[in-house]
Amino acid sequence: MPGAQRSRMTTVAEDGSVTQLELFFDLVIVFAFTMVTDLAAHETTAVNLLRALVILMLLWWMWIGYSWLGNVVKADEGIARVAMFVAMGASFLIALTIPEAFHDLPGGWYGPLVFVIAYLVARLIHLWVFWLASAEDEQLRGQVVRWASGSLTVGGALLLLGAHYNGGAQIGLWLGALAWDMLWTAFSGNEWRLNSAKHFAERYGLIIIIALGESIVSIGVGVAGLPISWAITLGSMLGLAVSGLLWWAYFDVASLVVEHALEHATGERRVQIARGCYTYWHFPMIAGIVAMSLGLKKVLGYVGGAQGHSLSDALYGIPLYALYGGVVAYLIALVGFRYSATHKVLIPRLVAAVALLALIWPATALPALGSLGMLCAVLLVLILWEVVAYAQKRERIRHGG
Repeated sequence: MPGAQRSRMTTVAEDGSVTQLELFFDLVIVFAFTMVTDLAAHETTAVNLLRALVILMLLWWMWIGYSWLGNVVKADEGIARVAMFVAMGASFLIALTIPEAFHDLPGGWYGPLVFVIAYLVARLIHLWVFWLASAEDEQLRGQVVRWASGSLTVGGALLLLGAHYNGGAQIGLWLGALAWDMLWTAFSGNEWRLNSAKHFAERYGLIIIIALGESIVSIGVGVAGLPISWAITLGSMLGLAVSGLLWWAYFDVASLVVEHALEHATGERRVQIARGCYTYWHFPMIAGIVAMSLGLKKVLGYVGGAQGHSLSDALYGIPLYALYGGVVAYLIALVGFRYSATHKVLIPRLVAAVALLALIWPATALPALGSLGMLCAVLLVLILWEVVAYAQKRERIRHGG
């Protein structure tokens, strides 16, 4: 009996928060995000950027499964704790094989297949724990069965098939697996369990912080080994300011409003908000931050004089599109995030996104440091406008009343 007591799972309470083990698990995701940025930076072409996006989508789809699972049963109790550690091992192997996911290196195991097998192991562990968690919940058990019957069967087969191809065929098959998985999840039902709005919102807020932290790491990597100078100092501060302004755009009001809507929703509406606002709309935020990290890494390399660059050199091509386009994707996703919960459109953020798109062409004529400064200025104007224009609403949301 004591052994059964220790091995059983514990249901998450309404006021539950993110466990330390979930934070530990997310440290592996930090490493994986860094590997995705390195993959994109290794070869700045549109095809390679697409490869990095596919890897990021697979990572995201694996991670969100554990975010839902951790909201049903406590990740650090009973058999769920052991499962989380095994899943961490699989996730770490996924991250290690990212450089070989599309190009197998000589010697050792076949990289693309190892990547897929590690990914499927992480997904199967998630499914197994969800199956155990739904043992006494007929509605949840039915939802798990419906979802798994189409998600892992078709999607897994396409991933395994894609691992044996190269080039466009591999990308197409893996994108097909992701598209199928996402569509099947959307239409397989709304009978999932969401026990704690606080835990769910906190978990996704932490993954945003993790991604923004990776963008700061990219700034440091971009100037690693270079002598400190006024240009590196200014570029680093501008990059840090951009990351900080993106943090502000999410955490100052938006995250609070959506969490409030999630907390007060019930039944299928709560599941719809969780899936729409968090599972789906958070991905373009993460992708935008990773793309921006690539741009920041290149800018700091330019201003530091890496690879023969000088302060007068302009940022152009994929790195410039990633820098500006990543922020645009983040802002648009924030608009969708808020709209899915409240049906209100944040016009200033759409205006800022359009302005940044329009400024890409002028940015090609500026030094890289100037392009980064212009991006920072647009974000600063947006945040200042919202703080002043929505002062009373902001006060009510943040401090009550």
